[in-house]
Amino acid sequence: MGRATLEKNPRDVASMFDTVSNKYDVMNGVLTFGLIKVWRTATREAIGPKPGLKVLDIAAGTGSSANCYAKYGADVIAADFSEGMIAKGRARFPLLTFVKADAMDLPFADNSFDVTTISYGLRNVKDPDAALREMLRVTKPGGRLVVAEFSRPTNRAFRALYHFYLGKVMPFVASLLSSNAEAYGYLFESIEAWPAQEEFVARIRDAGWSDVSYKNLTNGIMAIHSAVKAAQ
Repeated sequence: MGRATLEKNPRDVASMFDTVSNKYDVMNGVLTFGLIKVWRTATREAIGPKPGLKVLDIAAGTGSSANCYAKYGADVIAADFSEGMIAKGRARFPLLTFVKADAMDLPFADNSFDVTTISYGLRNVKDPDAALREMLRVTKPGGRLVVAEFSRPTNRAFRALYHFYLGKVMPFVASLLSSNAEAYGYLFESIEAWPAQEEFVARIRDAGWSDVSYKNLTNGIMAIHSAVKAAQ
């Protein structure tokens, strides 16, 4: 079935996610030992969904996170470039609005959203800095960015254990349960190549965002980065 490489050709990445869409949410729960629900709650709290809030959820996959925000009354668009993920999401959440979209070239007008968010997807984009600039463009002045992404564990001993899990245990579990085990080899490589928290803060600032901060979860396995688009 194949897998993407760290060159992150958009067609290859989209095709890879097409192949894992049927079991994607189940695998997320299994491979994170259920922590995905804890992280999703923390991301929701960072976004603060409420009636009238316009939210763009990029790399939304099957819409699990976007649907969570919509339950709190937010007006949510779930965007993804994998047709397989979108098809699965539309079947699961028929009331949610899905749009096929490339994070580097979003099909939305300037200043459209109160919050632009992406969870576990930015590291899959060929040019994350271009995506951050696109997110800035479509966010309203005074609006916010929320990025949930795998990051760098803060404790050295824990980091070594985590890397062992990613490199050895996770691929084995994926070989037993996933519809495309090779994709989880890419997952390990993409996490390893992703910048640590402070480096990512600098890249968000370089893209034009202000008031950038982050919060570590689960000893830094995952971090939520937040920022604001300066008022014009």
